[in-house]
Amino acid sequence: MTAVHPVPYAAPRRVPPAVYAAVAAAGLAVSAWGARDRTTWFLETVWALIGLPLLVLLRRRFPLTGLLYGLLAVHALVLAMGGHYTYAQVPLGDWVRDTFALARNPYDRFGHLMQGFVPAVLVRELLVRTSPLRGSRWLAPLTVCACLAFSACFELLEWAAAEIGGHGADAFLATQGDVWDTQWDMFCALIGSVLSLLLLSRVHDRRLRALEAAAEVRAGR
Repeated sequence: MTAVHPVPYAAPRRVPPAVYAAVAAAGLAVSAWGARDRTTWFLETVWALIGLPLLVLLRRRFPLTGLLYGLLAVHALVLAMGGHYTYAQVPLGDWVRDTFALARNPYDRFGHLMQGFVPAVLVRELLVRTSPLRGSRWLAPLTVCACLAFSACFELLEWAAAEIGGHGADAFLATQGDVWDTQWDMFCALIGSVLSLLLLSRVHDRRLRALEAAAEVRAGR
């Protein structure tokens, strides 16, 4: 009787971080071309403009998981589209508004949902790798708190822009006449961060273990 040998598990190929960086950079470049308002484009995409070169500089000293690189690239594209059209005028949001008879263009809400969804994985990865919180019951609550703190800081920046720019900052604020827009924005970030932890924590843990194993292999060479 012929022995049957199990087929060794082959880990999925990891997309090179350079691919994610190229996608994000291309999206930002395209969005800058013909943007409706240059100032609004800069204010909406400044996080990606700062983060992209920073990640490139730290790619060897502090590489991130492929999951996080991919999420950051997607988030950069969301910011790029919002910056190009301004959030209140993104055509996809107009289509959703008209199709579902909504009172406003919802792309801004989606953007703030992403503002919690993606940073949750970033904060979680930093805490797991640089603090004693790995495996702690406090990891998830503190991650959500950090995302809410970032959302609150962003709302303060919007307030500062309104004070400095007056009506010229209306496109950046994208309140669309909603007096509770700030509270909705922070609520969306909260929901996004909680969903991210519920959906991605196990996948993220596997990616973190794979990243650590790869680092050990490189260190042993």
